[in-house]
Amino acid sequence: MRVLIGGGSGFVGRELTCLLKNKGHEVTIISRQPGLGKITWGELESGGLPPCEAAVNLSGENLMNPLRWWNEGYRKDLFSSRVDTTTILSQAIAGSPSPPHAWVLVTGVACYKPSLTAQYTEDSEWTPFDLLSRLVKEWEWAGRLPENIAQNTRQVVIRPGVVLGRDGGAMKQMMTPFWLGLGGTLGSGRQPFPWIHVSDLAGIIAHALVPFPDTPSSAVPQVFNGVAPALNTNYEFTKELGRVLRRPTVFPVPGFVIEALMGSERAIVLTQGQKVEPKRTLESGFQYQYPDLSSALKEIVGR
Repeated sequence: MRVLIGGGSGFVGRELTCLLKNKGHEVTIISRQPGLGKITWGELESGGLPPCEAAVNLSGENLMNPLRWWNEGYRKDLFSSRVDTTTILSQAIAGSPSPPHAWVLVTGVACYKPSLTAQYTEDSEWTPFDLLSRLVKEWEWAGRLPENIAQNTRQVVIRPGVVLGRDGGAMKQMMTPFWLGLGGTLGSGRQPFPWIHVSDLAGIIAHALVPFPDTPSSAVPQVFNGVAPALNTNYEFTKELGRVLRRPTVFPVPGFVIEALMGSERAIVLTQGQKVEPKRTLESGFQYQYPDLSSALKEIVGR
């Protein structure tokens, strides 16, 4: 199978590319820079969709980039890097004389309102309530295909939680303070912490590229929550990471400090959270490699 991946050079994209190539698939990456096995977004926009059986979009400016101050320019980049690339790719699919059989868009769980009690599945209804949920709404809407194209191209939306892995994502920033014994809970620590190991997220995406039996074509994308089946809090994550690293976790970071450093709209990702279940993901038959924090963190830190 030929797979086209927007954002294939990023943290999740590298994992997905490796997985697909190991399965014998051919991968072309859409990137800002030309290169071997790549096309640029400009080439896609002007020349149309290259021959492929599946397309995936993982593009997006890193929300938690510690080097960027939270301001209007950064907020615009967050939207444009996701919505604009998704629009370009979905329009290329719609305009192709031979569209792919699968179109997978990876967004996020920010669409679900943070709560200590509410529990969300793929069937949960939601409406935008803040900046990040509005982003998810525009993002997913940009990926919708016209009804006549959707009859032959299966649309899938995957909503991941915090992606954990050895070579990037949230763990890259967490490891140093934890190794130094300076790790601790964020805010109250009671907030839900929806997470997934990067290998499992890549696995869910690859799983979604394969047609599911008895799934009728639909103009509405099929949604999968890209989270581990374990429902953990930030406190549980913190204590488990400390246990695996054999380091103390006695330095909590107050919520107001996180908001001051990251901006209140962005700090929500760390200080608040959602209980998200991968109900449909499990029902589809996907098998997790790392269904619990202990197995995931042991793999990541090499213990």
